[in-house]
Amino acid sequence: MGSLKIENVKKSFGPVDVLKGIDLDVKDGEFVVFVGPSGCGKSTLLRIIAGLEDATSGNVLIDDARVTNAPPSKRGIAMVFQTYALYPHLTVRDNMALGLKQAGTPTAEIDKRIAASSAMLSLEPYLKRRPAELSGGQRQRVAIGRALVREPKLFLFDEPLSNLDAALRVNTRLEIAQLHNRLKATMVYVTHDQVEAMTLADRIVVLNAGRIEQVGAPMELYNKPANLFVAGFIGSPKMNFIEGARLGETVKTVGVRPEHISVSQTEGAWKGTVVHAEHLGADTNVFLETEKAGLITIRLFGEYQTGPGATLYATPEPARTYRFGEDGKVLG
Repeated sequence: MGSLKIENVKKSFGPVDVLKGIDLDVKDGEFVVFVGPSGCGKSTLLRIIAGLEDATSGNVLIDDARVTNAPPSKRGIAMVFQTYALYPHLTVRDNMALGLKQAGTPTAEIDKRIAASSAMLSLEPYLKRRPAELSGGQRQRVAIGRALVREPKLFLFDEPLSNLDAALRVNTRLEIAQLHNRLKATMVYVTHDQVEAMTLADRIVVLNAGRIEQVGAPMELYNKPANLFVAGFIGSPKMNFIEGARLGETVKTVGVRPEHISVSQTEGAWKGTVVHAEHLGADTNVFLETEKAGLITIRLFGEYQTGPGATLYATPEPARTYRFGEDGKVLG
């Protein structure tokens, strides 16, 4: 129940190729996150899975049944949107019940599902309220609850946290993770935020310009990026790239993550001047303009006292340094 297979899916809008041949298998119960920059095709791919957009070519299979041309209502999916998409004139309970009523579900079964879902999402106190009486986080929980009561084969999330403030994003992210752990349901989640992807996913699908760059577990992508794009997209702050490097004849770019650079006030590989320092409490991000490597970001754990104009020496960890060839692919 809930497996997904995408076979060579392409999508064009006129002369523009948005998806250029996507192949992917999602196992039953897996939490897969599509991540990538704006315009990479991730939301279009999700809408094709949902049946809200037609593929130009290729196939979509859910539980081994081809649903490429099936309407959304026949696919066994439920979708949670960025904008909540709640009916303002209906109560929370009625918003959650509407899809079930339209499907002819018996009243007793509707009451049972709403009771279970509202308890799981702590929505019991709000069932008689309307969306205008709820906070953004509460509205998003209602949208998730509306999907939950349908007991779908596949949950689809389209940037569900992007309208929430930072604190609510963290809380709702935790709720979604806990929901997946309880239900063991198959979930496909779209976001442009790689932190969301790293913290939620069993596997991450990194998309760029309509193609899949790499698929893997979060730490696999972090530790073993396949190319420059994945290396620069996964990780916060992003990886430092030193262009024009020449380690032998094949290396064009060297990459090192901010947390894999040590600093000293007396000696090191790269001498530089502090441009800016972000004092975040748990760690400190130092932006250092160096003579040999250009502007680099260094992440130091804990509080590190420095500021603009200070001279520091930076040294990358040799074992945690990446080398990329002319084609952008990582070298062994």
